[in-house]
Amino acid sequence: QVRLVESGGGSVQAGGSLRLSCEVSGSTISNYCMGWFRQAPGKEREGVATISPGSTFTDYADSVKDRFTISRDNAKNTVYLQMNSLKPEDTAVYYCAAAQVVFASDCHRRGRYNYWGQGTQVTVSS
Repeated sequence: QVRLVESGGGSVQAGGSLRLSCEVSGSTISNYCMGWFRQAPGKEREGVATISPGSTFTDYADSVKDRFTISRDNAKNTVYLQMNSLKPEDTAVYYCAAAQVVFASDCHRRGRYNYWGQGTQVTVSS
């Protein structure tokens, strides 16, 4: 069974940075697309960033482009989300997710993600 555990969330002032980590157990992530999603209070869950198994393809929500960077270390079975220039509107619970697809170029398809972590809270104050 694939298990995902996020860490690295916390409270930060606007303009600050955080680095989220997602450690995966139960399977090697080298076969999976990995993604970060977030859900703010009263809003639907949205995709933040995705990365293909070999890191060839990455995709970002427009709201985080040029501020967030997704990366992965398959040897450590871990995925990261570096978040810079944080804004109050980035406040949300951040979830790590995994998906298996036939084509790596399909990793950006948010609906394919079917393994989820429990989430980590990120709070950005103004």
